[in-house]
Amino acid sequence: EKPKRPKSDLAVIGVYMYDAQVYDIIQNLRPSQRGELEITDVNNAYLRMGKLSAEVIEGWWTDAGTFPSLYRASRLVAEKVDPKLKDHWL
Repeated sequence: EKPKRPKSDLAVIGVYMYDAQVYDIIQNLRPSQRGELEITDVNNAYLRMGKLSAEVIEGWWTDAGTFPSLYRASRLVAEKVDPKLKDHWL
């Protein structure tokens, strides 16, 4: 999945925030060749609608690949949310 020579030093860290329209988008998704619904397809739907935005967040990053680390990460986000994101919270 990861390129050997990345085009930048930025990464998608997996923090996505959607409006309620996401449920309609999910209902219309078809499973990928892997047989899964892909988050990339959700993001591409918002991109097609002109409703996708991104922010470069500086300061810290933490793993969220296990249940304990996901819990710690969600606590960190709640405590240290970047002010640029506050307008995007539902």
